[in-house]
Amino acid sequence: MDVLLTDEQEMIRETARSFLEGECTPQLVRAMEADPLGYPPELWRKAAELGWQGLSLPEAYGGSEMPLVYLGLVLQEVGRAVAPLPLHSTAVAALTIAEAGSKAQCEAILPGVVSGDTILTWAFTEEDPRLRPEAVAMNAVQEGDHYLLSGRKMFVDDFVAADKFLVVCRTAPARSGSAGLSLLLVDTKAEGLSHKPLTTTAKDKQSEVTFNRVRVPVANLVGRAGEAWPVVERMLDRAAALLCAQMLGAARKDAEMAFDYAKMREAFGQPIGAFQSIQHICSDMVIWIDGGELLTYEALWRMDEGLPHAVEVSQAKAFCNEKCLASARNAQIIHGGIGFMMELDLHLWYRRIAAWGMRLGTTYDHRARVAAALIDFPGEVVLGQPVPVAGAAAEPERERRVA
Repeated sequence: MDVLLTDEQEMIRETARSFLEGECTPQLVRAMEADPLGYPPELWRKAAELGWQGLSLPEAYGGSEMPLVYLGLVLQEVGRAVAPLPLHSTAVAALTIAEAGSKAQCEAILPGVVSGDTILTWAFTEEDPRLRPEAVAMNAVQEGDHYLLSGRKMFVDDFVAADKFLVVCRTAPARSGSAGLSLLLVDTKAEGLSHKPLTTTAKDKQSEVTFNRVRVPVANLVGRAGEAWPVVERMLDRAAALLCAQMLGAARKDAEMAFDYAKMREAFGQPIGAFQSIQHICSDMVIWIDGGELLTYEALWRMDEGLPHAVEVSQAKAFCNEKCLASARNAQIIHGGIGFMMELDLHLWYRRIAAWGMRLGTTYDHRARVAAALIDFPGEVVLGQPVPVAGAAAEPERERRVA
């Protein structure tokens, strides 16, 4: 992976930053925390005019078909501005439909996503918060040409704004491993659906969604019935890596606000940034954020290249969970007592970094995934080389490369 941005990538990033600096103020962010929809439709429309929603979608449906790295750069700027846009949830669901959906499903959904007319999201988490197949208990019983969905999903992003969402459910009893899981495209206005807003640290729009025998056409099945786990796993990996990009954007801006304050705030006749203890804290913040960027963009690059990427995604998420939050806490320390006041804009960034770090897998979940890749297979681990696979018939996806 080339760690330096190309001229085109730099242009994408600068365009996104310039746009959001002009269109998304802290006042707008605060207003959207209290807004029922949670996002400004006018800003969403302007984002569509810039091509953000279709940035990595196929050209056949109006998208730009750019690598995920480009979408990561845009989402990093969205995080930097803590912009209240349902871009992450829409992009993750749309990319999954583009990968595994039928031609009819892609033609029906993706052009609307690209134009900004359709907002999507997805639902996986239930009572068991782990991102594992056995955590899915939602039942889908086939009745004629429909499935009947019953159960409950937690922490569904942007449900109140979405038109449709991808639901991970169980169409057959679990026999072994990930068998029995399916992915259904569900209308958010379907009869039998109800939702309850959840109060989160970030004050964004998360919902608890209850399904009471919700009828979904069999034609809305994305991929094969009972064999959805590989598709779902890739969806979760994309979601985690892209969320890391958002976290890093927010952490970078949060750190820059702290640096500016350290240059301005005086104590004992000089700026507090002149004190070595503050300088050490600031240096740590830069190192952490830079390190998170390297891990995140390596994971996105490996996805673009079609290479095994599970370990890289988990390395990035585990690192960003810890270090982005540590950087935000340091920013508050530099600000002193006012850093903990809700009225200070710094708090907008802190709350989102803290919340995003708990989504799509905790540090411990992702460290366990990396550890499993290292210790589950016999053989010598060589830095930079694929981890040996047990048995000649082992799945290629089980190969793991340690960065």
